[in-house]
Amino acid sequence: MSDVIPDGVLGDRNQLVVPPSEQDHRQGSLNARVVLVEYGDYQCPQCGKLYTSIKAIQRQLEATLFGRDSLCFVFRHFPQPQIHPQAQKAAAATEAAAAQGQFWQMHEMLLKHQQELGDGYLAEYADNLGLDVTQFIRDIAQKVYVNHINQDIASGIDSGVVSTPALFINGVRYIDALELEPLLVAIAEASHG
Repeated sequence: MSDVIPDGVLGDRNQLVVPPSEQDHRQGSLNARVVLVEYGDYQCPQCGKLYTSIKAIQRQLEATLFGRDSLCFVFRHFPQPQIHPQAQKAAAATEAAAAQGQFWQMHEMLLKHQQELGDGYLAEYADNLGLDVTQFIRDIAQKVYVNHINQDIASGIDSGVVSTPALFINGVRYIDALELEPLLVAIAEASHG
């Protein structure tokens, strides 16, 4: 039995198959030196910790010579309802908020309150953000955004994602530690590449 893996079997599983586009939820320009794509789940504790690191990296980069155009952060949904029963509905909540121009505000709210993702909490968050709560609840109940969420999941699976958080830096899977320092180093290296 040979240990040789045929070309293409694993190689393309570390590449982002669907490139970031205007359809994605993003902070920063798609033309940035570094495009960081996260596949995340709002109930995943590691996604909550990673969110804090990404915010710190964004602040650090804005304070440097690279400025604001050095990083584009893209978030794609990858709920894992088999281990996180509220994740699918939380993803739908961010999409319902996005329809009212508040994706990132809801994204942040959910990652800060990962243990409180039941329907009552989601409605409360929508109200706190000044959203039309009736429309927000209706959109979630009618599964208006299920296709968008499923497209994110499918693109993640095509790119080899099996769990969250999964990161890609300039289209290549990032597999090192998710702590602030190693991630910042990887982003800095990518910006010079």
